[in-house]
Amino acid sequence: MIVVKLVPIADTSRELGGEFYGRLEAGDVLYFERSPIELPREDTEFLLSQRQAGSSYYKNIAYRPAEDRVTGLDPGGDGERMRRILKSYCDQTAGLLSKLLARYSNGWRVDFTSFRPFEEAGRALALHARNDLLHVDAFPTRPTDGDRILRFFTNLNPARPRVWMTAEAFPELAGRYAEEGGIVRLARQRAGPAGRVTAKFARALGLRQFTASPYDAAMHRFHNFLKENTEFQEKAKKARTEFPPGSSWIVFTDMLSHAVLSGQFALEQTFIIPYRAQQRPELAPVKILEKLAGRPLTWRE
Repeated sequence: MIVVKLVPIADTSRELGGEFYGRLEAGDVLYFERSPIELPREDTEFLLSQRQAGSSYYKNIAYRPAEDRVTGLDPGGDGERMRRILKSYCDQTAGLLSKLLARYSNGWRVDFTSFRPFEEAGRALALHARNDLLHVDAFPTRPTDGDRILRFFTNLNPARPRVWMTAEAFPELAGRYAEEGGIVRLARQRAGPAGRVTAKFARALGLRQFTASPYDAAMHRFHNFLKENTEFQEKAKKARTEFPPGSSWIVFTDMLSHAVLSGQFALEQTFIIPYRAQQRPELAPVKILEKLAGRPLTWRE
């Protein structure tokens, strides 16, 4: 059994010190016993009243800030009210983190806001979409080209904790499985001359599935490999963490392997952080994979 490292945060009035950046980038979790993000009571009650159909195409209800629209809400739902609430959560979270983690905010991308009304325990999803299997995050439809996935979570449930299982961080997992899972081989292939030519033509033709960087392709493969690997799921050294009602936490989900075992009604805000903005950029998964592959894995010049 390993112990997930929760770093309590009490003062939200100013930027956190360098120690907190370092611990976050290494896979620790910044934890707020009481969430610093507050929604009006009527908005919280509205969210807690949501009962999505289990057959919904989307895993969650999502607010896309770049388009100012909501996806995943069942037909007949109050889309405008949901958009307003999720936009407010997005704006508040961005404002908070631009203060607490100021070095990240210059050049970050404010990504999707998600509301998770489903009970996670026993949820029927395809294997690669399951939240209850240990994984590191990768976005096949929103490639990061080496930048980092930082997520801010809030447990809205007034009575029940949100239960996570965590295991080792990316450096340990990559060292153990990147060769076995074909991740290094795929990265080298995509980064080679043929892979770069293919991506160039795909971009010209608008074929998004072939334009992801070698890093993004490798991370997507790694995400799937970990979920498919029964031995890893069963034998990995794990830690169980219960996030109580009303709490929030911040974590680089491309660094810490994690799974959600149970819980209902959570909010989450994703930020894409330039890896060069990190205090310790050498810890970024892209730098670890580049070291293993022996070549650059992004499309950056």
